[in-house]
Amino acid sequence: MARPISGEATSLVFRGGRFAAGTRRVPAEVAVAISVNGSTHAVMMATPDHLEDLALGLALSERIVATPGEIERIDVEDAELGLDCRIWLTPERAASYVARRRQMTGPVGCGLCGVESLELASRTLPLVGAGVTLRPEAITEGLQAMARRQDLGRETRAVHAAGFLDAGGTLVVLREDVGRHNALDKVAGHLAARGLDPAAGFLAMTSRVSVELIQKAAVMGCGLIAAVSAPTGLAIEAARGAGVTLVAVVRGDEFEIFTHPRRIAGALDVEGASDAA
Repeated sequence: MARPISGEATSLVFRGGRFAAGTRRVPAEVAVAISVNGSTHAVMMATPDHLEDLALGLALSERIVATPGEIERIDVEDAELGLDCRIWLTPERAASYVARRRQMTGPVGCGLCGVESLELASRTLPLVGAGVTLRPEAITEGLQAMARRQDLGRETRAVHAAGFLDAGGTLVVLREDVGRHNALDKVAGHLAARGLDPAAGFLAMTSRVSVELIQKAAVMGCGLIAAVSAPTGLAIEAARGAGVTLVAVVRGDEFEIFTHPRRIAGALDVEGASDAA
């Protein structure tokens, strides 16, 4: 059975200085395991459509095969924790193929490549503590300040940025990288090396919010992550379960809250609003 590639999420929209209820279409995101002749090659988070194309493209780009004709078939099977995408090589190609797992050195794409099972991709997250309460302006002004500091981004137009800001919206650290996951890991490392408490502020991203970013925020113990682009459906689900406040579509003086609005002053004043978002 085909899985939906998008769904509808409710949100609290901050616009014109006030909150209101809203909805948004968000893309689906599932764990996809790709194996070659029964040996796991990678697990990644992906939109659940055109997976045969994904598998073939990966097999060609990673030189598992030289031509599509060296693949006997590709099977996509539904699993409890995601989707299994199985590549079966022709006997001739299989005879020369040495079963191997990729040795990843800082993947810049999906953020989970190299994970060896769907269970690891769908791991249980710690519940984040109460953390801080922010003024809405701390988010909007904080991300504007962050944009002014993205030197590599202005120079190249080819990198993501991650930042950590204090409860007042003052930028503490900003890191840029071709991979959004790498940028966030750099921020986490900076905070850990200096003994700074991630619960004392919030994380900000220039990218969309995928589930891996929520996982990283929860493991860090940071209760709020804000991003300029929209989240995936799975990211919303993970944030709700981990107690993380997920703020996205931060544009100018506007943003949307998808989970746990209690950390933003005034958000729960909207009629019908609840902390479950």
